[in-house]
Amino acid sequence: MASDPNIYVYEEVGKHDKTKDCWLIINGKVYDVTPFMDDHPGGDEVLLSATGKDATNDFEDVGHSDSAREMMDKYYIGEIDASTVPTKRTYTPPQQAHYNPDKTPEFLIKILQFLVPLLILGLAFVVRHYTKEK
Repeated sequence: MASDPNIYVYEEVGKHDKTKDCWLIINGKVYDVTPFMDDHPGGDEVLLSATGKDATNDFEDVGHSDSAREMMDKYYIGEIDASTVPTKRTYTPPQQAHYNPDKTPEFLIKILQFLVPLLILGLAFVVRHYTKEK
């Protein structure tokens, strides 16, 4: 690693998101992994999907070996300016309308599925009763 690391702005690192120019942010450090694209065991798609964001969680979730972590040193090019990294937002689910079972078409269909056979059965008994010979 260099003794005086370069400081990169988050947006600048995000611009390097191509196969021939790929930079990643892992643990606040910037890595130019372009030479490693063809050799990465997971393929270049894995590395490309981690560009434009902090890839620390992606990297840690995989469980890389110690040798993979040592290999990162040769791709290190500097540090990320922490003040330029966007803050994480908490997920807020979209608002949904309150479900009212009495006003839905599915409720009407269920009622009809119950009532129509009863009406047909009742009609059959009435017809049989009035057409029955005495």
